[in-house]
Amino acid sequence: MYTLEELARATGAALHGDGACAILGVATLQHARPGTISFLANPKYRRYLATTRASAVILGADALPACPVSALVTGNPYATYARIAGILYPESLRPPGIAASATVERGAAVGAGVSIAANCLVEAGAALEDGVSLGPGCVVGRGTRIGEGTRLLANVTVCHNVLIGSDGFGIAKEDGRWIKVPQLGGVRIGDDVEIGANTTIDRGAIDDTVIEDGVKLDNQVQVAHNVHIGAHTAIAGCVGIAGSTRIGRHCTVGGAAGILGHLELVDDVHITALSLVTKSISEPGIYSSGTPLQPNQQWRRNFARFRQLDDMARRLNELEARVTGAGADKAG
Repeated sequence: MYTLEELARATGAALHGDGACAILGVATLQHARPGTISFLANPKYRRYLATTRASAVILGADALPACPVSALVTGNPYATYARIAGILYPESLRPPGIAASATVERGAAVGAGVSIAANCLVEAGAALEDGVSLGPGCVVGRGTRIGEGTRLLANVTVCHNVLIGSDGFGIAKEDGRWIKVPQLGGVRIGDDVEIGANTTIDRGAIDDTVIEDGVKLDNQVQVAHNVHIGAHTAIAGCVGIAGSTRIGRHCTVGGAAGILGHLELVDDVHITALSLVTKSISEPGIYSSGTPLQPNQQWRRNFARFRQLDDMARRLNELEARVTGAGADKAG
């Protein structure tokens, strides 16, 4: 339990109302109960503010006059909520030690305060630095180094000589058959990186695949070999990034977007969901592609016209040429 005043001090938010009220948990505005704190970050939910039963709400200064309860006022309500939720619900860490069913091969280096859960395998030549935590069923291959304080949850496999991931999709065609190209690079992951469930990061073909500090990868993201993702970029679920593409810092990529290979996106580029990136982007901004949802009959009519665009463009060019030519004749 924390008082609202304690949470204000911890986050630097401005306190309005009863600083002594006890905060036991968090809740949404519409489902809050006394003893919980909620937040208002999206204006779509402002209609729930007047009737909320929360003991306090995290919000911006513009919404404060409409707030019926105590408040923490901040320029970024969602980020403040994230910090408070982390205070109220701290992560439970595994105690140091090696489970009886875990296998740590001779020649593996294990630092101080390391936790290795049941059924893990740490191969010879692997190195776990201080404070590493391996969840049940993790495999750490030979020659792999897991950095200080890293946490791997259950059933994470880190292949040999790589920080994470499997071989990149490197194949060469000869006489109608595919030949595997050895993947000789690794993967380098910076500090404060989060990698979601079923996300795959391929090792580089020669140079390393690089994930810089603070990158956040959602579930089911595919990062191909030799991709470079800049610091503090966030990528939503089901995104596919083809090989050797470089994404800048502070970018965002919406869910199910696709980025072709050998492209470069500068810093502060934001790709909306379901977009397909086929060319490099040299200017910061928001980019979209695809067709928004519409009634099927309307979509079918539009699609039929789409197939005629090339012919329509050719006839339009011919018409413009005739009009221009006629105008020139009259002028002459």
